[in-house]
Parts: sequence; C-alpha cells; structure tokens
Amino acid sequence: MIALLALIGFAAAPAQAATWSSSDQWGTWSNGGYTLYNNIWGSGAGSQTIWANSYSDWGVWADHPNTGGIKSYPNVKKVVGRKISAISTLTSSYNVTVPSSGAYNTSYDIWDTNYDYEIMLWVNKTGPVGPLGTAQGDVALGGHTWSVYKGSNGANEVFSFIRASNSTSGSVDIKPIVNWIKNTKGWFGDVTIGDVQFGYEITSSSGGLDFRTNSFGVNAS
Repeated sequence: MIALLALIGFAAAPAQAATWSSSDQWGTWSNGGYTLYNNIWGSGAGSQTIWANSYSDWGVWADHPNTGGIKSYPNVKKVVGRKISAISTLTSSYNVTVPSSGAYNTSYDIWDTNYDYEIMLWVNKTGPVGPLGTAQGDVALGGHTWSVYKGSNGANEVFSFIRASNSTSGSVDIKPIVNWIKNTKGWFGDVTIGDVQFGYEITSSSGGLDFRTNSFGVNAS
C-alpha cells in the first residue's frame, strides 16, 4: 500500500528535476533579465507547479478542472520600457511542447507600462477557448497571418491576434504589430511598451497536463 501511494504521488507531480520550482499561487523566479510567474489567478483553479532551469528552459504541470473560465497564465516576462517610436527592434522566438488535450492557448501577452492596453498573440490553441471582443478581420504581420479581435475586459483594452494555424516553434517580429495598432488602426498612441510575457493561458487540464518551453527569448533595442 505504501509503495502504491508513493507511485500515485509521483505520477501526480512534474517529472522534471529543475533548478527552481514552485507550486505557490504567485511563485516567481528571476533569471537572466527575465521573471517567471506561476500566476494561478482564475476561480475554481486546481493545482499547478512551475519549474525552470533558466528563463528559456521551463515548464508547467497543471491539473485544472474541466470547467469554464481561465485558471492560470504561467509565463516568463521581459520588461522593454521603451516608447513604440523609440523601438528599433522587438522580436521574439519560441519553441514549445504542448498537450493535445485540455483547453488552453499558448500566447504572448504584451502590455504598455500603464496597463491600459493588452496585446495577445496566440501562436496555438486547443479546446473550447476564444478571444475577447469582436472580429476585426485578418492581417499578415510579423511573419504570421492573424485573425484580429478587439475588446475590453473591463479594466483595459484587449487586442487579440489569433494565428491562422497552430505553431509550436517560430519567431515573431512584434514591432510591426504594435506599429499597425498605433499607426494603421489608431487604437492607441505612442505608448511605452512594458511587459512582454509568454506562456500558457490554461482553462482546463483535468488529470494533469505538461506544458514545456524548450527555448524562448526576446530581443529589444
């Protein structure tokens, strides 16, 4: 019986032996100019553990019930701190391994420093998940084709870009995207870009699912 309980306990925990890990709701770790967040914020959330060897090698084991509503957004963040007009380069690359079940999206979450505007770039999604707001059409920007949505969560404006097809690796040129919002659509002015986050917005992962970031980085100048 003891051996069986030990086996069950092992199966319910992340398999990785990492430099850092946390099951705390707001667990954080700084590494190489980036910050990782466990970030369990939604109601009805289950258990979740984030682990990392570095800002570019990290993952999450999450067991959230199969109910509606976002439960968490475990992520890694780099702060840019430049006005759009002062940014010459803002690019990022990603490589992830994600489950084929559950309900989630893998996304960038980009904020201005006042947290008035939120830009989400969904590079993949699985299950019954969708963006806020109303459809604004399709656009090719930053090396990808996106379906664009504009809405509000009551606290800030949200501009969501949903990639036309799922991707688990690639690069994104973020500067043309923020320029398009500012110059072509006029949805905001010359705001200062603050956080560039990347992670997994999880609605459900019943039974426990693994999300892994194999490599990641942001280049800003």
